[in-house]
Parts: sequence; C-alpha cells; structure tokens
Amino acid sequence: IDDCLGDKVKAATADMAAGGVTLLENVRFYGGETKNDPELAKAMAEASNAKLYVNDAFGTAHRAHASTAGVCAHMDLCAGGFLMDKELQYLQGAVEAPEKPLAAVIGGAKVSTKVPVIESLLDKCDSVFIGGGMIFTFYKALGKDVGASMVEEDLIPMAAELMKKAEAKGVKFFLPSDVIIADKFAEDAEAKNVSVDDIPDGWMGLDIGSESMATFSSELKKCKTVVWNGPMGVFEFEKFAKGTFGVADALAAATDAGAITIIGGGDSVAAVELAGLGPKMSHISTGGGASLELLEGKVLPGVAALSDL
Repeated sequence: IDDCLGDKVKAATADMAAGGVTLLENVRFYGGETKNDPELAKAMAEASNAKLYVNDAFGTAHRAHASTAGVCAHMDLCAGGFLMDKELQYLQGAVEAPEKPLAAVIGGAKVSTKVPVIESLLDKCDSVFIGGGMIFTFYKALGKDVGASMVEEDLIPMAAELMKKAEAKGVKFFLPSDVIIADKFAEDAEAKNVSVDDIPDGWMGLDIGSESMATFSSELKKCKTVVWNGPMGVFEFEKFAKGTFGVADALAAATDAGAITIIGGGDSVAAVELAGLGPKMSHISTGGGASLELLEGKVLPGVAALSDL
C-alpha cells in the first residue's frame, strides 16, 4: 500500500486473511514521524486495525518516534520481537550483570561521540581499550606530540579526566604504545610503525601498531565478557586495517575460549563481517546508536513503550 494511514490502509488491513501481511509505505514521508506527533501515531494505529504491536527494530529503539513509541499508546499489548529480545539480553546483560572480567574496546575517530559510553563503562568494566583516531586526543592530554594526527582540542581536558577516573576506579586503561603512521590520508600513503613517542611532524596516525595489537590481544584473552564499538584504525585502507582485524581475531579466539563477545553496531560490525568473523562472535548488534545508548545506561524510548509483562 502506498501510504501508512488513511482509508485505503484501513480497508486493506480490515480485509486481511489470517496469517496475511500488508506492507505499508515508509512512515518517514510524514514529518510528524520523527517528532512523535500524537495525532499521526493515532492515525497510524486506527488505519492498522491492530490491537497488538510488535517492534523488532532495535536499531530505531533509541528514537521516540510516532511508529516506535507514540503508536503504542493505542494498542492493547506491545511486545518486542525475537531480535529485540536478543539485543536486550546481550547488551543489558553486559551492563547489568556481566560475567567478569568485563572489557570494553572503544574505537572510532572522535572522542566526542564516545565520551558518554566510556564514562558509563568505567563504572562497570575491569579494563578499557582505546583505539582509532580518538587516541591522539588522549596523547595530547598526556603532553605527547602527535604530528598531523586528528585531535579534538576542546576535548583534551575531558580525555585527561577520563584517564583520571579510570585510575581512581582501578580500571585498567589501555592506550596503544605504538601506531601505524602515514604521510597522507590515502590508501597509497607511505606507512611506518613507530612508538607513540616518535610521531614526526607532518605524519598522521591511522592505525594502532603491532606491539599494541599484541598487548590488546593478550589482555583480551583474560576477559570473560568483551564489548567492542568502533574500529582501531582506517580499516577501509588495507595498510591500516591490521589493528581492527587483529581485535576481531582476538575476540573470535576469546569466543572460542568461552567468553561472551558483543559487537556494538556501526563500523565494528562492518569490520567483523569484512574479516569473515561474524559467526565467531557471540552477538553482533544491529543498532549503532541504540547499542551505544543502551551501553551508556540510557532507557530506550522504543523499549520503554513496550508493555510491562
């Protein structure tokens, strides 16, 4: 049906046979969807002729939208699907009742996108491993020269504060001891493996180094639960993919040894699949933003709207 509300939809859903399926148009064509417009939610509910609602879209559960939250007010019963249930079991389990030791591997380009989840995990983890472009903001906080590497200058104090918090809480906070540097941001760049204390001017770090990868791998083998969100480097370029794929290998080995390994959405999922190690992980989340917010301890609107059975 080329709409998701109105008389045409109401007639089609009223005429459905038992076990039938009616596919409706994308709800995003209505501006009120992302605003959780109560009138739009009511109209969608009425057009559906439904009394029961099932949300299996974990990747949208962190959004309070008309189709994920508002519509639930007009249903007799709202439930999560099997995927939603699995996501909550793994991700909430990692936050609320993990098998210890618990480790978090956090990567990606920017500290700014990961500060809340790092802060939250410092209260729960035994160890935290940091990789990706964000490491250079931490190095600047430690007074190191980082060449032309990306740094979020305004977050240098926050990086220093996170390291202090980890120390105060007794959480092992692992930063790479060496990095793969490049003379330019390109696949054909010249690459070198150097200590983090020897990054020359004009060069930028694009991956964690071999020594760091060996340390990360050794330490991760000691953990019973590992949550990974964010790549260790620019894995889209082959020269700078070893760190990310190395973490994937380490987690696959940890899974084989009985650990619970959770891939928290986004680029980490793409990296694991590219490495061909998806089946080796305990759980691969389908939600990037949703998994991050759940790991931060936030209540997801799409989950809160479900019936409390």
